[in-house]
Amino acid sequence: MRTWQVERRKRTRHLIELGGLVVKTGIVELTNDDRAMIYGALIWIAAKLQSREREHAREIWSTTGREAFISEPKRND
Repeated sequence: MRTWQVERRKRTRHLIELGGLVVKTGIVELTNDDRAMIYGALIWIAAKLQSREREHAREIWSTTGREAFISEPKRND
């Protein structure tokens, strides 16, 4: 397999995993799959991470995410 194919597959997998996080949080259902609203929320997150509140937001969101990963049932892939 060519290098560009390997890299493309890695990128595709990465994007699918990120999309899975959006679905996993329930955001799709909570917004009625409103792409503009989801995009707006992501823009808001990015702005928060560029503000003076960056470290506080990172701490809260990282802690919340880690706790959610730990508490979810384990999958048998």
